[in-house]
Amino acid sequence: MTDTDTLAPMLADLAAEHDSLDAVVAALDADAWDTATPAEGWAVRHQISHLTYFDEQAALAAVDPTAFEQNRDVLFADPASFDTSGTNAALDPTALLESWRAGRQTLLDAFTGRDPSERLPWYGPPMSARSFLTARLMESWAHGTDIAGSVGATLPATDRLRHIAHLGVVTRRWSFSVRGLEAPDGEVRVELDPPSGGVPWTWGPADAPDRVTASALDFCLVVTQRRHIDDSDIVATPGPAAEWMAVAQAFAGGATLPRGGR
Repeated sequence: MTDTDTLAPMLADLAAEHDSLDAVVAALDADAWDTATPAEGWAVRHQISHLTYFDEQAALAAVDPTAFEQNRDVLFADPASFDTSGTNAALDPTALLESWRAGRQTLLDAFTGRDPSERLPWYGPPMSARSFLTARLMESWAHGTDIAGSVGATLPATDRLRHIAHLGVVTRRWSFSVRGLEAPDGEVRVELDPPSGGVPWTWGPADAPDRVTASALDFCLVVTQRRHIDDSDIVATPGPAAEWMAVAQAFAGGATLPRGGR
């Protein structure tokens, strides 16, 4: 297997995550697309419009980085005037669904055969092509979780969560820096029970005193800020591990707060 071939499994997992959410929204009637979701002011249609916009921008970053950077700079210049949830949100549900499907296929095509280590511009630091796809999978799953919960559906937890969990782990220092904080020194051991059962997924030294243990599902819900740590099965040792979980943020953009909490 060559280096460029190694993106194929990631692309397959991303397509499967798209299909999982597609199965939820394709079954909705027109009125259900206006169902409110946990994101303030966003209905189902805004969530899908948001995904469509960033899938298209990710594809643009791969095929025309200069054009992407121009779009990004316009957004950065006046972020309050730019609503990424409204670019296609006014479309009727059938047209919006087709727009999302077309955008995500453009994304998959743009990354097919690409070098996994190629660095591409984004809204934060440049990322490798592999990290790009991981981030898109995370976004699809996180926004899909919002949608599914709002319309009484369920996105099945699969071992594709490993991609999101890995992103959650490697963004530990980012979670602090985006808040203007210094990340605590040292390593944190993370042990997660995968949805399929079996051997836990692990990161960090086995003998690290600072530890996080959880189900993979709850860890992913917390690092994508879909669930507060107090409402999860996460066990974090006092100190660096617990401090991280309190601010965990596996996505780019400004600092945001987790939902809920007791």
